[in-house]
Amino acid sequence: MKEVYKGMTREQLDAAYNNTKAVKNFAELLGEFQARSKKLYSEKSSQRNIPYHSSPRTTFDYFPADKKGCPTFIFIHGGYWQNCNKEDFAFIANGILNAGINVILAEYTLAPDASMTQIVSEIGLLLDYLHQHRAEFNITQGKVCLGGHSAGGHLTAIHRSHPLISHSMPISALIDLQPISLCWLNEKLALTGEEIEKYSPINKLTQGGPTAVHVGGGELPELIRHSQELYDGLKAIGCDVTYQEVGHDDHFTQLYEFERADGLLVNSLQALFEKA
Repeated sequence: MKEVYKGMTREQLDAAYNNTKAVKNFAELLGEFQARSKKLYSEKSSQRNIPYHSSPRTTFDYFPADKKGCPTFIFIHGGYWQNCNKEDFAFIANGILNAGINVILAEYTLAPDASMTQIVSEIGLLLDYLHQHRAEFNITQGKVCLGGHSAGGHLTAIHRSHPLISHSMPISALIDLQPISLCWLNEKLALTGEEIEKYSPINKLTQGGPTAVHVGGGELPELIRHSQELYDGLKAIGCDVTYQEVGHDDHFTQLYEFERADGLLVNSLQALFEKA
């Protein structure tokens, strides 16, 4: 068969980016995420589905840590820009809140209803909105970390230099859209050549605040490569950046490290906020 990317055939490339098939019982795992998230919503104070723009999905959930001047963590969920909801991942807020950090869960319009251009723009609108309403959501300038998982990591990498953002935590970030455009993922994304160039973070790395790059140690090799290249690229331009693989965790189970106040990802977030 014909090679389409880095020596891989289309079939191999499809498998290289199929995170749900790479783990056992993904449906069961997602159900566990949703159950834990439902429990979190019932136990923690929150404001839900706050609109930041006019589209139905341009909303966010806000979980206050009830402490003046505390840091804020803004989390963008994954799902390859075309699946999942912020409610599926709310459980990640538990350990972060217990560590005294506000949590904001971002939502955005999914493909194919939205192009990559629109999705990127919506996250920018969210950050603009939060920047303008800092007092309302107890957001302290200089103590705001933007983080995201998978597609959310990609959106984090793009927006890490936004004026609101002082720190960033991309998790299993997708930083090169070229292979995405050549595999099954592009059926709904329909990426254009301009989008591939413009919205591949590796092509336009910029200075920004301290950054912690994470990826599951048991992930698919292509996902690990993206995170390693993001770290190498940021380090090469002089950014304050760290890289850490999360044990032997897969693409999804690494997120459990946000559930406990002493979890690896919570500890990393706290260490990040200690940097100016």
